[in-house]
Amino acid sequence: MDLLEDLKWRYATKIFDASKTIKEGDLEKLKEAVQLSVSSYGLQLYKVLIIKNKELKNRLREAAWDQVQLTDASHIFVFCNYTERKNEHIDEYIQATSQIQGTPLEKLNGYSNLIKNSLSEKSDSAWQTWSEKQTYLALSNLLTACAELKIDSCPMEGFEQEKFNAILGLDQKGLNAAVIAPVGYRSTKDHTQFRTKVRKTKDVLFEEI
Repeated sequence: MDLLEDLKWRYATKIFDASKTIKEGDLEKLKEAVQLSVSSYGLQLYKVLIIKNKELKNRLREAAWDQVQLTDASHIFVFCNYTERKNEHIDEYIQATSQIQGTPLEKLNGYSNLIKNSLSEKSDSAWQTWSEKQTYLALSNLLTACAELKIDSCPMEGFEQEKFNAILGLDQKGLNAAVIAPVGYRSTKDHTQFRTKVRKTKDVLFEEI
């Protein structure tokens, strides 16, 4: 499997080569990979910001404990979950399903109600946790696509969410920065790339029942 070789090649890049920029064609492929990610019920209740503006990256770096990946990477993917439950999100998905798959809306009413009832039963804290988890599914696709294209990445939770939300104006949009991933190309100065991966053995990690 080429995929396994790609996964062996990737690592959480600590130092990017700031002189290198991702080509538009490759960026579109990364976007499509994220677009095709799985999500609960297929709703994709998140939005992904792609930051390339240098001034904005500098401000975000300050809100990420001055980590150099924020400014040296070609782009920053910011995965944002919706903070409010809105039936209109479900209605939009059902409408799109009807149009794309050619299914009459009345035949989708049962599924629509099932989703609405399921999500309405979650407490506010459970909703927030569930909503943030959705972004990690999309993040996984991004990291895998980067590896296949030999683009480096670094998934990061090490940032101040409230500051990110304020800088990017997310609160007004009902969004929250859940997880981020600078992407670009590794620097020859990043010695992390030469370290052998440390993973649990299959005997420890898996149990067949």
